[in-house]
Amino acid sequence: MPGDKSISHRAAILAAIANGSSRLVNYSTSEDCASTLSCLRQLGITYERVENEIQVNGEGLRGFKQPTSELNCGNSGTTMRLLLGVLAAQPFESILTGDASLLSRPMTRVARPLELMGASVSSKDGRPPLGMSGTSDLKAISYKLPVASAQVKSCVLLAGLSAHGRTEVIESLGSTRDHTERLLAWFGVPVTQSNESIGVAGPVEFDSNEVKIPGDVSSAAFFIAAAALLPGSELVVTNVGLNPTRIHFLSLLRSFGLDVARNNVREVCNEPMGEIVVRGIRGDSLPHQDIQLTGEAISQLIDELPLLAVVATQLDCRFEIRDARELRYKESDRIKTTVSNLRLMGAEVEEYDDGLTLTGPIKLHPARLPSFGDHRIAMAFAVAALFATGECEIDDSDCVGISFPNFFQMLNRVIVAG
Repeated sequence: MPGDKSISHRAAILAAIANGSSRLVNYSTSEDCASTLSCLRQLGITYERVENEIQVNGEGLRGFKQPTSELNCGNSGTTMRLLLGVLAAQPFESILTGDASLLSRPMTRVARPLELMGASVSSKDGRPPLGMSGTSDLKAISYKLPVASAQVKSCVLLAGLSAHGRTEVIESLGSTRDHTERLLAWFGVPVTQSNESIGVAGPVEFDSNEVKIPGDVSSAAFFIAAAALLPGSELVVTNVGLNPTRIHFLSLLRSFGLDVARNNVREVCNEPMGEIVVRGIRGDSLPHQDIQLTGEAISQLIDELPLLAVVATQLDCRFEIRDARELRYKESDRIKTTVSNLRLMGAEVEEYDDGLTLTGPIKLHPARLPSFGDHRIAMAFAVAALFATGECEIDDSDCVGISFPNFFQMLNRVIVAG
C-alpha cells in the first residue's frame, strides 16, 4: 500500500522543524501530502524527492521563513490544522487557504486553543482562508478537547513544542489517533501520558531522524472489505500500519464473522506494522446481527464509516451509525452523500442528523454515482459497485488522487489476479 497519509503529514512537518536532515521512506503518494510538502517549501524548507523517498532539511523550531504568498493547503485539512500549530510560534504573519471543499470546513476548533496560547488567528465565520499571526512568546496551556480530534490534539502539541512550560491535551471524549505522540517520541521529544492526558514541555529542540512509513491501513480498508465479502477471495496486504487507534475497522469486520487476520506484527519507527490476511466469505451465510456504532467507537472509525455502511448492505443485519455528526464536515457531508448514493443503488436508508440506519442484505442496483469530489465516497462506492447487479459509473473518480492516486489501477489488478 502507499505510505500512510496521517503519518506522512506528521513526519514531514516534524522533519522540517528538527535540526538536520531526515529521510522519509515510503512517503504518501497522495495529493494531500504533496500539499504539505508544497507549503513547507513556501516556508523555506528544502527537500529532495526520489520516487517515494524524501530527504527533508530541517531548520529547527523557529526556522520557517515568512511566505511571500498564501499557503495553499489544497484539499488537506490535516495540512492546514497541523501547520497552524507550528506557525503559531513563528514571529510573522501568514495566510492559509485551500480548495472550495477546504474553505467550507470549520477551523475554530484549532484557532481557539492557539489564541489561548498567544497567537492570533483571523477568519470569516471560523472558516478558511485563515490569517495567522504567530509569536515567539507562546504560553503553555492545559486544553480539554471539545471534539474527539487527532488533528486538534496534534495542532496543540506541535505549538506546545515552542511554548514556555508544559502543554497538555485532555481527551475526555475518547482517545484519537496517536501518530503525533509516537513520532514525537521517535524524534526524541519527551512525551508524558497519563489517563486522558498527553503533554510536552517546551521549548524543546530535537534532532533529525529516519522514518519508515507503513502502508496506509485506511486505504487498504477498501480492498479488505471487498475481499472479505466476495466468496473465494484471498488477499494479503503487506507492510501495512497496524496502529491500535486505526484498526478498530478490522476488529469490527471480525465481529461481523468475516475472515480477517493480522500476522507478523512488529514495531518499525515506533509504529506497529505487519500483514493483513483476508479470505472471502458469503455475507448471507452469517447469522442476523444488530450492529450499532456510537460513542467513542466513532472517532476510531471516522474514515471507514461510509465503507462500513456499504459492507452492511451485504450482511443480514440492522445497521446503525449515531454520534457521527463530524462526518458532515469532511470533504463532503459524508452522511448525506453516503445515504444519497445508497438510495441511488436501491437501498432504503434512514438519515439522521448524526448518522443513518439501514437493514441488509440489500440487492444493489446499477447506478451512476456521483463522488461529490470526495475520495472516500468514490472508493467506498467502487466497492459497492462490485456487488451491484450490473455496471456502475462513478463520476469525478479522479478525486481519489487526494489520498490514493492509483486506487482504481490497483483494484483492477487484484480483481484480475483473482
